[in-house]
Amino acid sequence: MEAYMDILRHFVLEGEVTEIKPLGNGLINDTLLVRTDGADDYVLQRINNAIFQDVDLLQHNIDCVTRHIRGKLVAAGETDIDRKVLRFLPCKETGKSYWTDGESYWRVSVFIKNAFTYELVNPEYSRYAGQAFGHFEAMLADIPGTLGETIPDFHNMELRARQLREAIAADKAGRMADPEVQALVAEIQEHEEKMCKAERLHREGLLPKRICHCDTKVNNMLFDDKGNILCVIDLDTVMPSFVFSDFGDFLRTAANPVAEDSPELDKVDFRMDIFEAFAAGYLETAKVFLTPLERENLPYAACLFPYMQAVRFLADYINGDTYYKISYPEHNLVRTRNQMALFRSASSKLSRMAEIIQGC
Repeated sequence: MEAYMDILRHFVLEGEVTEIKPLGNGLINDTLLVRTDGADDYVLQRINNAIFQDVDLLQHNIDCVTRHIRGKLVAAGETDIDRKVLRFLPCKETGKSYWTDGESYWRVSVFIKNAFTYELVNPEYSRYAGQAFGHFEAMLADIPGTLGETIPDFHNMELRARQLREAIAADKAGRMADPEVQALVAEIQEHEEKMCKAERLHREGLLPKRICHCDTKVNNMLFDDKGNILCVIDLDTVMPSFVFSDFGDFLRTAANPVAEDSPELDKVDFRMDIFEAFAAGYLETAKVFLTPLERENLPYAACLFPYMQAVRFLADYINGDTYYKISYPEHNLVRTRNQMALFRSASSKLSRMAEIIQGC
């Protein structure tokens, strides 16, 4: 308690702190709820600077995004704005929205009371997610200035393909002798050129980068007690990317009825009811800025993300499991099988996806 109080003294809080306790189940940052006897409670987070190595850039992005959204809400005459966009407190000494002791980095935001997240993935909440993330992108389509990549090349398919080729060449764990690994590599490489088309289109000046959320999970939205969407949260990965990041990454997990490491490949399927609901919600709010090229390639995005994740899992398996945590020796291989099964399922439904997009 006293150690946390020492950190909180670098920020201006209203009221006296009465309690500090863990909050949520996030895997990246350490998050604590700070209760006070004043009007506001707060969220204290230790930023994982092993993942987000440029914390100043990270918080610059978040400050720009929250300030821009707040301005849009004010201009639109919205009420209850502090519940519709996150607000971070400035550090007393620097005025920046974080404090560091030289090793750890901390930030404080105002806790949004009477707000809820949902883990449930069904068509109804998938549509809400589509609306929320499309609206989020739309509000940031005209943000001034430049935001940086908090994780450089996070969704760069050309980079991921190159990393797989490097893993194959090095074969550090001696796993390329396995016929199954060879077959998976061959299948992945068969599709590599078409799955890297986003980077090619961007170089040709045809595909813009937008400010995207890049972590579009259903539990990264807050709802009020009446079921209305309040705001999008978890802004650490907000950065320039293709709209395919927000569209495809949501569907990679939401449209698969089993977990990404399930060995039950017969249960892996790309759920079209989830696709249709998410696409309808997304296009309802994102249509104001999407180009025809972005819109027509949304089915590609749905295939891209299971493919990209399969590439990443297989590269890590060939490298000897140096990046993803594993629970047993073949864990990353099982993940690769799962994601390739999802990629095949999504690819088989491309024409139906295109019809749905046109229908929206």
